[in-house]
Amino acid sequence: MRRLFPPYAGPQSDDRVTPDREWELGELADAYAYPADAGFWLRANMVSSLDGAAHHDGRSQPLSGAGDMRIFGVLRGLADVVLVGAETVRQEGYRPARTRDAFAARRRELGQTPAPAIAVLSAGLNLDFTLPLFTEPLTPTIVLTGEDAPADRVAAARAAGADVVVAGPDGGAEAAGVVAALRERGLTRVLTEGGPTVLASLTAGGVLDELCLTLAPRVTLGDAPRVMTGAAAYAVPREFTLVSLLEEAGFLFSRYRRI
Repeated sequence: MRRLFPPYAGPQSDDRVTPDREWELGELADAYAYPADAGFWLRANMVSSLDGAAHHDGRSQPLSGAGDMRIFGVLRGLADVVLVGAETVRQEGYRPARTRDAFAARRRELGQTPAPAIAVLSAGLNLDFTLPLFTEPLTPTIVLTGEDAPADRVAAARAAGADVVVAGPDGGAEAAGVVAALRERGLTRVLTEGGPTVLASLTAGGVLDELCLTLAPRVTLGDAPRVMTGAAAYAVPREFTLVSLLEEAGFLFSRYRRI
């Protein structure tokens, strides 16, 4: 893995990138650490093909690679909570986040739980509450929904051990309600893994602070959505600024922050 940006001042005056080597998890954790002075920070982690697909055949795994999976694990290891949409839970077969020795000391120092909670956004609660995500998490799974969520599904979620939170009006959770619900629980280092509709909604709601985007050296064709889809277009495109850019095996790992 090489750092392409910010420029690297190496042993030779004309060095602009770091040597190509495998980064240790601690190095990646330092590189992706949440801002120390941020009271609340919501970052997204997504992968895209060269032709703009956010997944292939409904799943992101075919677009991923070894470096992408290492960064995926690091971002989870740093987060208080992983925020994800119900469709992504169903398509990707989500399980509870696990503890990892590499992040244990760091998490203890920051007062975090041994593993991040998973928070699922769902309007209709069409989820299988017998799955380990709800019945066996180290940290109880949070379900964020709307005021008109079916009462029987709310009861099923709570019976499974989920923390059900009404975070929006009719139709489901909204960005401001999601932020408020997570803040109330002391979950301020937030990682969202989408999917594209959820990420578009959070971005349109003005709560996305940072986008970690992997560009995979693969082409899918087809009609898969891009990493944000379903929200109305801005009248004028919003600006983000590049924070860092890494490369490994043709994959580009970019990090952009909202201006």
